[in-house]
Formats: sequence, structure tokens, C-alpha cells
Amino acid sequence: MRALGILTVRNEGAFLLEWLAHHRAAGFTDLLVFSNDCDDGTDAMLDRLAALGWLTHLRNDGPHAEGPQWAALKRADRHPAREAADWIMVLDVDEFVNVAVGDGTLAALLASVPAATAIAITWRMFGNGGIERYEDAPVRAQFTRAAPRVLWWPWQAVQIKTLFRNDGSFRKLGVHRPKQPDPARRPVWVDGSGQPLPDGFARGFHGLGLDPYGLVQINHYALGAMESTVLKADRGRANREATSFDLAYVVERNFAAEEDRSILRLEPQVAPLLTELLADPVLGPLHRAAVAWRRARFAALMTQEPWRRLYGRLLLAAPSRVLTRAEAQRLWRLAPAP
Repeated sequence: MRALGILTVRNEGAFLLEWLAHHRAAGFTDLLVFSNDCDDGTDAMLDRLAALGWLTHLRNDGPHAEGPQWAALKRADRHPAREAADWIMVLDVDEFVNVAVGDGTLAALLASVPAATAIAITWRMFGNGGIERYEDAPVRAQFTRAAPRVLWWPWQAVQIKTLFRNDGSFRKLGVHRPKQPDPARRPVWVDGSGQPLPDGFARGFHGLGLDPYGLVQINHYALGAMESTVLKADRGRANREATSFDLAYVVERNFAAEEDRSILRLEPQVAPLLTELLADPVLGPLHRAAVAWRRARFAALMTQEPWRRLYGRLLLAAPSRVLTRAEAQRLWRLAPAP
């Protein structure tokens, strides 16, 4: 079984090796990675990883009118790796697939839902937990406080990414779900607990209100440490060339209601892979240079009042309160009728 992960990165060299080691251990056999306009050496790291046989790297420098991620997905649709894959998933570097069944791998997940064509895997947001400083340490072990298993509000925090069978049911890739379903087929959609989803799910429903994490979830470390949040705002988001970034983004993601260390079940497999990568005579220095770049970039941003104010606001802000079901229902009722 060939499982293809598709990733787009910019200035993420400090996090890249952990992400790769985890997803190799989780069962992704092939990785197609696009880099765009990197200043921290991420693209050089990817060149080395490609030479070592870890992945396929394509440069995707801008400008891109539709955003770098959409431009990358158009290219991925035409790439031989897409044709060769049995299963495909589009991911970001702050998203980690966390399988709860069997040995924690994609093979175990797929064995638990053998009829599925597409698995809608829901984000579980992991907030900053009050961590201020960026540290060169695995994010999976640093950030262990997450949103509750049932989160009623906001829908932005419970979106999905899709692991789908590459059998012709979908003609094009998409950020959250594959696009252009073949009308002659009826894909079988399930959620992360293996429960069937309605046919219309493929066309526009973004999140799931109930607990969809029985078999698999995506640990979404959207914020990282507060310093990393500032750098993320500086970088911009992958599916947009530029975007406004304010505390609204943080408040809708900074949850710390429950402890969840389940992803560390794969650590015995991840740790040796990460050690191997860091010991490489090319990758090790490039990783350390990317770490140094992050620290230098943050220091430079702190000389500018708008960025210093953002960091100050992050220091002031507490983890987001979890709304009750009644509060969320009232918010939905306040929305104007379509």
C-alpha cells in the first residue's frame, strides 16, 4: 500500500524533520513536498532529503495569485507520485496524523474501515499551554493541552483533512477534501470514528460537531509557542499569498482544556528516525541554521512596534474558554437565515 502525503512549506526548517519522522513512522510511504520562497534553508533541507530518498521536492516560488498551496496542488495533480499512490492526503507541517487503533499506523486505520473511500479526519487543536519561548524540541511532547473531544464552537477549530483512496473517485486535489467527485461513482465517506457521512459531505460541510476521534485525529499545532505564533503571522498562511493575522486567529485555536499525549505512542519508532536525520552531516547543520534563523527573525521583528504589540497581546491572552453547547447553539441561532 502506497500512501502519499502532500506538503507545502515556507521557512519551516526547524520543524520539518520531526514532521517527516512522525509521518514515516505512521505509514506514509511517499511524500511530495513543495517549498516556496524560503529564507531559512528549508529548500536546501528538502534537496538533501530528496537525495537521501525520503521524499520528492519541487520548488514552488511565487508570486502565486491563488496562493502557494493552491498552485502546488495544481502541480501535484499532474505529478507521477499522485498516479502511483493508493491513498493520498494533503497536510500542513503543523498537522500530525494521530491514529488511535492498532499499532498507530495508516495500515491499522484502513483495516478498521475497509469499505471507506474517504476518511474525514478532524483537527484537534493544541494550544500554546502558556509556553512563550520557541525551543528546538519536538512539538508533540511540548504541546499536550488540547481542545475537548467535543467542541461546539467555533467551526474553524474542527475542520477536517481527508485521507482518500486514489481510485478515480475524485479528479482533483483540495486543501481540506478532494475535489470534482466522479458522478458515476459514490464515494464512501466516514469520519474519524468510522461513522458514515452523508453524500453531500464531499461538497461543503467543513466540521463535525460530535466526537469524531475514535479511530484517528489530526493533532493541529496551529500556534506553537507564542514566539512561533508571531513568526507564523510574519510568514503568512500557505493557502494565501498574504492574510491579515490578529488575535481572532489565536482565540479560535488556543484551547488547553484536556491533556492528550496519545500521539507519543509512536515515539519508539519516531525517535530513531529523527536521530538519524539530525545526525546526517548535511541535514544536521541545516536544521541548526533554521533554528538560528527563527531566533534571529523573532529578534528582528521585536524591533518593530506592530510585532512587539502582537507578542505582548499573546502574553496577555489566556487559553480560550470552551463554550457550552447552549452558548454555541445561541450563536448559531443568531445567524441570519440563508
